[in-house]
Amino acid sequence: MLRELHISNLAVMTDVRIELHPGLNCFTGATGAGKSLVIGALEVLLGLRSPAEMLRPGVAEGRVSGVFEARDAEMLRQIESVTDVQVTADGGELLLTRRLYASGRSSVSLNGNPITLSMLKLVAEHLVDVHGQHDHQYLLKPSNQVDVIDQFGDLWPLRRQYHDVYQRLVDAKQRLAELSASRALREQQLELYRFQADEIDTAELDPGEYAELEARASVLENLGKLKKDAGNIHGALYEADGSVLERLKMMSAILAELAGLDVNLKPTADNMRDAMIALEEVAFDLSRYLDKLDMDPAELAEVNDRLNTVNRILNKYGDPLDATLAYRREIGAKIAELERASDDLGTLDKEIAPLRKEVERLGKELSAKRQALAKKLSPLIENQLAELGMEKAKFTVALAPAAGTVPGETIPATPSGFDAVEFIAQTNPGQLAQPLRKIASGGEMSRIMLALKGILAQSDRVSVLVFDEIDANVGGRLGSIIGNKLRALAAHHQVLCITHLPQIASYGDRHLTVRKEVVGDATETK
Repeated sequence: MLRELHISNLAVMTDVRIELHPGLNCFTGATGAGKSLVIGALEVLLGLRSPAEMLRPGVAEGRVSGVFEARDAEMLRQIESVTDVQVTADGGELLLTRRLYASGRSSVSLNGNPITLSMLKLVAEHLVDVHGQHDHQYLLKPSNQVDVIDQFGDLWPLRRQYHDVYQRLVDAKQRLAELSASRALREQQLELYRFQADEIDTAELDPGEYAELEARASVLENLGKLKKDAGNIHGALYEADGSVLERLKMMSAILAELAGLDVNLKPTADNMRDAMIALEEVAFDLSRYLDKLDMDPAELAEVNDRLNTVNRILNKYGDPLDATLAYRREIGAKIAELERASDDLGTLDKEIAPLRKEVERLGKELSAKRQALAKKLSPLIENQLAELGMEKAKFTVALAPAAGTVPGETIPATPSGFDAVEFIAQTNPGQLAQPLRKIASGGEMSRIMLALKGILAQSDRVSVLVFDEIDANVGGRLGSIIGNKLRALAAHHQVLCITHLPQIASYGDRHLTVRKEVVGDATETK
């Protein structure tokens, strides 16, 4: 319900705060007092009316705000989904505020959080139904009329079941289309990745092998120089006449003899002996090295071939070796993913057939029940219209195949079922029956809406109903009937009604008088 409406600097309203109650709230007052301005301000708040024409002349900013109480958990979830504003934590209290600026701009907030005008309109559809300015009414949108039928007939559990299967079919068909469209490319990629993986695997790369190969190749390529120079050094140290070791041995013996004569030479003699021993070890190591240094041309070819293989792989897939091994792991994962995608094609083909069958079954069941409800609803509405002074009016709930299909399917399936629903009315004999949204008379429209709301009262989720012009061209007897129906409607909704008729106002639970006063040089509505 709408608990409070606060209007500041709109038209002739400088600062008006209206407290509203559950039940039927009647606004009365003299012609021209500004009753419709209250509804106009509410329409501005709900995004149903341009604010440019409403701002009070000479002011920089105007504002209209409303405090709503919402207890419908599903409604609150839908509001959260379209606005990204958490409202359930606030106990279902919604503070909508719209500020208007002299520049022509406006801003909107929900519970203090900025929202867009398009978000505001979606929120408004869940909160308030305004009747009188009919192009803004929730029930006049064909897309909402199928919801009304389903709500009236308690078909939402079946519809949710249908929608779940429908969405699974849509998702499966979309996935199948994507996989089918990319099959050729996927097979090319799979062939390439398999070739690359096989090439890397065949090379049998070892993280420590490359350094060993380079070292061995260096030895084999320089074998002649190694043998020659190492042999020369070994000969000079040990084998040649007057070799270094032979001469050191002689000099070491002389120093040892001198150290016996002068103790100060003992450290020098010791160093000489140590140097000789070290060079003997060098000579021995060189001898062993030369014994193992064999020339094998076949081995050099093998090492070079292996180096060429490894270098070719590294140049192609990443250098150093770790980069190639990382790439091998990466394409391994891609191969597995592409193979799964191929398996998915077969799985999806098997899934789609039973999903299609279930969508058809549930869609047909939903359509059959809607057809029965349409036949039931039409005479109920016509009886209501007759009581409201429209005895000759005809009302039809027209169902036609929905204009939509699941991609790749032929069944006329949409998220809401197989049906397009349109409310059709003939208000006077001789006139063409036409959709409700094309009915021009505000008074007739309000009465049709009152009849609809009267029948749908207990199933309608919109909690606040606003009726303007409902008493147009209505006399006292019919006014009393309308008032009685408004009161009945107010048992399930909060109703706001602008009226000139005392017969209607007499049924109100709360009365608000709108009057115009002159304050200084300006006129204000109170």
